[in-house]
Amino acid sequence: MPEPVKIASELARPLVKKLDPPKKGSPMKTVFIVLAVVLVGIGSGYGLNTLTGGISGIKSSTQVTPGGIKVGDVIGSPDEKSFPDQVEGVLVPGGIESEGSYHLLRPGGPSQNVYLTSSVVDLNLFVDHKVQIWGESFAAQKAGWLMDVGRVKILELNAPKPFEEETPTPSEE
Repeated sequence: MPEPVKIASELARPLVKKLDPPKKGSPMKTVFIVLAVVLVGIGSGYGLNTLTGGISGIKSSTQVTPGGIKVGDVIGSPDEKSFPDQVEGVLVPGGIESEGSYHLLRPGGPSQNVYLTSSVVDLNLFVDHKVQIWGESFAAQKAGWLMDVGRVKILELNAPKPFEEETPTPSEE
């Protein structure tokens, strides 16, 4: 059994050691350092953007007007990993039984159509143009191929359709 005197002396020692107070620096020096770091960050970002010309000429839908597009324009997301699938054809309005808002006409007839929706690009800007589209394919109930579009490249303005679609008569609807 330990000696009572030894236990009492151990309890008398403080459990927490006092720390030395922090050295007071100049508050202006701290403000200057923070300001310098922020300015260097902004300057380097601006410089890199200027040197590289932005993100390889890709525009957002808000930068484009229907009459302002030309062959070669790329509109949408620069993120290729999020939109790995690609296809090309003539864009026309209309989905199939509530799947997609637009579709691409491709050679081979209606069985080759790709039905489209987009949360990134305003597809209405590209109606009746031949386009290359990058997107992500999704499972569909009625459409053979359903894709969420992330990026569009204009291949041909006012392109001829690869085939004429039949419009359903009221009795077929």
